[in-house]
Amino acid sequence: MSLDVDPPDPPELAAVDPNEYEDAEVSGGEYRRDELEAFLREGAWEEAFDEWAAGSDVDEADWRIAVDLGLVSRFDFFWDDFADRVGYHAPGLPEDWKERDLHPELDSWGTVSAINAGLTELGQIVCETLKTEYIDWEADFDAPDDLPDFEA
Repeated sequence: MSLDVDPPDPPELAAVDPNEYEDAEVSGGEYRRDELEAFLREGAWEEAFDEWAAGSDVDEADWRIAVDLGLVSRFDFFWDDFADRVGYHAPGLPEDWKERDLHPELDSWGTVSAINAGLTELGQIVCETLKTEYIDWEADFDAPDDLPDFEA
């Protein structure tokens, strides 16, 4: 399946400590968001979005809900120097979506799950695209000299 829509604008990355997210644990304090945001604007976002959309299980109706709710603008990407990777926080629909009456077309757990899973997949592809195609810096983290040698 594929999603045939135009890529939305890339998110503007906020100065949030990634450790505040339930799904992230990051060491260090230099998250390089300005550089990552520039890469997103320079083409990483559109490249990753096109790759994601080509194989996405999200349909146009579900995508329209995500766009209407402004979920895409709430993505966060940050450099995790300790792990030498781009980390991310994907936005999602809350468990109490039904009580909150978030969107008139949001009517099933299947739709909520599809949107949340799709946004998570998009975030992962954006991270991979940034790391492999755009980032040319090395992690500054140096492992201590006293780590055990696990080579056989």
